[in-house]
Amino acid sequence: MQDSLHIPVALERCIELLAPAISEIQDPIVVDATLGMGGHTRALLIRYPHLKVIAFDRDLGAIAIARENLKDLADRVVIVHAVYDEMQNELNHLGIESVDGILFDLGVSSMQLDTAERGFAYSQEAPLDMRMDQSTGKSAFDVLMTYSFGELVRILRIYGEEKFATKIADNIIKAREKNELNTTKDLAEIVKASIPAPARRTGGNPAKRTFQALRIEVNQELEVLERAIPQSLELIRVGGRVVVMAYQSLEDKIVKSVFLEATTSRTPRGLPMDLPNSAAKFALLIRGSEAATDTEIGINPRAQSMRLRAIEKLAA
Repeated sequence: MQDSLHIPVALERCIELLAPAISEIQDPIVVDATLGMGGHTRALLIRYPHLKVIAFDRDLGAIAIARENLKDLADRVVIVHAVYDEMQNELNHLGIESVDGILFDLGVSSMQLDTAERGFAYSQEAPLDMRMDQSTGKSAFDVLMTYSFGELVRILRIYGEEKFATKIADNIIKAREKNELNTTKDLAEIVKASIPAPARRTGGNPAKRTFQALRIEVNQELEVLERAIPQSLELIRVGGRVVVMAYQSLEDKIVKSVFLEATTSRTPRGLPMDLPNSAAKFALLIRGSEAATDTEIGINPRAQSMRLRAIEKLAA
């Protein structure tokens, strides 16, 4: 078993938030929208022997590891190779109309970051891939070789929140014309050379924002999330819960926006009670968002940027 490779973020807190939706149900079903190596799913299945999990992941490598990690629990987990915005269709194919809980652990996984040849890490030389599903789609290299100056600036500014997007994009185009952009190390050096020295002294590795922007573009992460979160609210039964862990502000803003709309009453302000069919159908389980504890960050530094949100369905 390869559980030792990864400590799931906010494991106990996620179980605590999902528990009321599954502990008293006869045959509960939870969707793990981001299976990874199976840490959250395994913990849930062990904690609740009557639980079944439908798990999604787009990464065939992660699925292979998760199958091994979950082989002793295989009769209670269905693993689906799909992106999580396809969960509604996939559940329909399985004859499942609603579920009791849905868990999202967003962003790039530890396995993807730690496997150098995947190209997610700016600290290791590797091919410019960054695809979460290596069986399909364009790679980071494809993006860097084919996108126009304007397109590169756009994704660096929006997805990377990069102040020096124009300079980086200009130097990317110059490097590709000279065939000097082939690996993650090449890209990291281009970014470093594009950012003034004073700006490089704070905020960690200067390539971080560019690598994030490319990864989001390659995997269409924000578009997928914008489709998936509303789907999840449709899929849970009354009393069901959705728990989301986001690791960067763009993801968290999407989750926050959808949750806020779902928990807002349609009754005009000032009235003493909700009008018929106007009451909010969902309630927030966390006021705002929660961060990882200092203890958890000490064990798993990647938890530092995590923001946790959760919502419960009150009415159909």
